Amino acid sequence: MIYLDNAATTFPKPVSVHNAVVNALRRYGANPGRSGHAMSLQAAEEVYRCRSEIASFFHAPGAECIAFMPNCTHAVNTVLKGLLKPGDHVVTSCLEHNAVTRPLQKLTQHGVTFTEAQVVPGDNDATLNAFRKALNAKTKLIACTHASNVWGVRLPVGRIAVLGKEYGIPTMVDAAQSGGVVPIDLQEDPIDYLCLAGHKSLYGPMGTGVLIATAGGKELDTLIEGGTGTNSISYLQPDMMPDRFESGTPNMPGIAGLRAGLGFVRQKGVERIARHEFALIQRLYGRLSTMPQVILYMPKPDPRYFVPLLSFNIKGKGSEEVARRLNALGFAVRAGLHCAPAAHKFCGTLETGAVRVCPSAFTTQWEIDAFANAVEKIKGI
Repeated sequence: MIYLDNAATTFPKPVSVHNAVVNALRRYGANPGRSGHAMSLQAAEEVYRCRSEIASFFHAPGAECIAFMPNCTHAVNTVLKGLLKPGDHVVTSCLEHNAVTRPLQKLTQHGVTFTEAQVVPGDNDATLNAFRKALNAKTKLIACTHASNVWGVRLPVGRIAVLGKEYGIPTMVDAAQSGGVVPIDLQEDPIDYLCLAGHKSLYGPMGTGVLIATAGGKELDTLIEGGTGTNSISYLQPDMMPDRFESGTPNMPGIAGLRAGLGFVRQKGVERIARHEFALIQRLYGRLSTMPQVILYMPKPDPRYFVPLLSFNIKGKGSEEVARRLNALGFAVRAGLHCAPAAHKFCGTLETGAVRVCPSAFTTQWEIDAFANAVEKIKGI
């Protein structure tokens, strides 16, 4: 099987990630931060090492800004439902994943409103202007994706965050598709809340997510409360990060694996990984663009405006049918709506969906060429 569904979750994982997970199960089997014995303390130290690595990787103010989550969606919900109140307004984009649009839709039942700003691929000035025009006196948050999980379109989130600061409005960025393949520097870009998926381009295990709250998170209400191992005499949830958002037993093996994934990305280099993946996706784009039956919805991916993924359709064939045929030929891709109907509405594929291809650091040129040959075969069937 040639795996090209890395926008969903990267596979394979680095050997170092496998080893870290197994090592955690063997060495860090105790509950971190809940007991005073040696194994519990060792587990807590490993959790802190990962927290510190994340802070360093994204240039966050400190390890205390990092809260571990079950996934990126949980991090997004923590911000949206923890910050917004009845009467508040949110500006988001027209390319959002359901991780953003569904909680916002739920919040409309409680008096929250939102506006989708129109993204203009390849024109960051126009996109920024659309966000500016969507702001109003009740806007309390700008919440947007860094990169579309369907079309790969990158939003100028640094400039959007600066816009938010200009108006005194915090910014939340869903970096599920960008963290690990696009450099993110929280010292340069004043993003208030960065939500990350550990299992994608950070190469960690599934079940790992991260919320970075650069201001400390006290302004966010909690979604859940419970044991944190600190101040246990009080019935009140701690008001300091990370304990405020980390009730219950953490995913110790996942966190250890995530630290190893971060180490892999550091060693390879974000820019080097991105160059490799872009070379592959641009090569594929070149092949598909010569096939008249193939529908491409975006221009050739430019690293300034896109992340390295590509979605397409074949005329006269459903996206899921194409994916099934590709699976039969030994290729793993994702078809359909990708949990992002807003993005499909943007390109008129809400009824048809699309076939999505995303390489990883492990994908080879041979695999991309073989995939293009498979599409060539399918389009003629």
